Amino acid sequence: MDWQTPEDSFPTDFITDAQLRALMGRPPISGGWRDGDPVGERRFVSIGELTTESGDTIPNARIAYESFGELNADRSNAILVFHALTGDSHLVGTAGPGHQTDGWWTEIVGVGKPLDTSRYCIIAPNVLGGCQGSTGPGSLDPTGHEWGGRFPYLTIRDQVAATARFADALGIDRFHTVIGGSMGGMHALEWAISQPDRLERLAVIAAPPVTTADQIGLNLVQLEAIRSDPYYRGGNYYDAPDGIGPHHGLATARRLALLNYRSNTELDERFGRAWQSAVSPLGKGGRFAVESYLDFHGNKFTRRFDANSYVTLVQAMNSHDVGRGRGGVSAALAHLELPTLVLGIPSDRLFTLEGQDEIARNTPGSLDGDRATRIDSPFGHDAFLIEFELVGAQLSRLLAL
Repeated sequence: MDWQTPEDSFPTDFITDAQLRALMGRPPISGGWRDGDPVGERRFVSIGELTTESGDTIPNARIAYESFGELNADRSNAILVFHALTGDSHLVGTAGPGHQTDGWWTEIVGVGKPLDTSRYCIIAPNVLGGCQGSTGPGSLDPTGHEWGGRFPYLTIRDQVAATARFADALGIDRFHTVIGGSMGGMHALEWAISQPDRLERLAVIAAPPVTTADQIGLNLVQLEAIRSDPYYRGGNYYDAPDGIGPHHGLATARRLALLNYRSNTELDERFGRAWQSAVSPLGKGGRFAVESYLDFHGNKFTRRFDANSYVTLVQAMNSHDVGRGRGGVSAALAHLELPTLVLGIPSDRLFTLEGQDEIARNTPGSLDGDRATRIDSPFGHDAFLIEFELVGAQLSRLLAL
């Protein structure tokens, strides 16, 4: 194949010189964790052969995970945490060998914190199809080659079935609480419906009961940004040299997603129409500050994620519909009598309050009746990763029941 680098492969419009220097050099062909990389704090569990809803088979699948705290003798203190689309198992800890970023819920998980590791054992798997150690498109297939574009289509239900196998392997029959935010909230909700005897409490944070047409449409634009990158090669790019992969497409998908993760008011108040430098963007070649912000985070993302995993996980999110084959959403939720925290964010323009209210209205165990619990924040969808005191207080309320 011709892997020549196009002249515009390395955008240079970032926020500061220091941040630019942090991204110097060619990005890896995949930003995901791959066999041979430092293991870090993750561990691995084999879950054997898995057959997907569509009938495809993944042989010798594995789940990577991290745990925080100790299981008690009867294994009754385990809390399962599902991560969001671009998250992973690294809830707590610093960036370092094996981990590209700091833990994403450090303020929530730990001794004396809402998910108190002196009382509970917090278990966080990397979802099947992800790129941080669990079997995914960047993993080797039975022939010793990366799955790439041949990796099977996965649904949220497939991923939950894989997590149930994972729990079996750990010897955990029932979780004290199952928690998830965003995509992880889809998994948590599906777990409660498909594994009703395997949890005592449930927290669904900033997630809908079904992925709507509007959300699927937004996802399509992200998927096409990746697929239309000439270096995506139908998902078969792993043999390319570093720096010559679908980085532009993946970075563009990330830019699009970020616009939905933050509220319009927060972006307006944070950036306004400020310029990035003294050079005017009005025909003079300069940049608006918000453009540089999106460019920086888009390009940074290519160094910690894999384009194929992004496609796989977004497609799985599109599959999300708890009512599919169950008589509709209301019928599927009607059996959830366990204590359930349904948490929504009024400024969230990705998964809006209507979805969380629908879950609460149809879930008998909803803590606040037919209306989702609200946390007021200007940060939009990302508030569950930022407003730690507000989120932590609600989780503590659930765990106290």
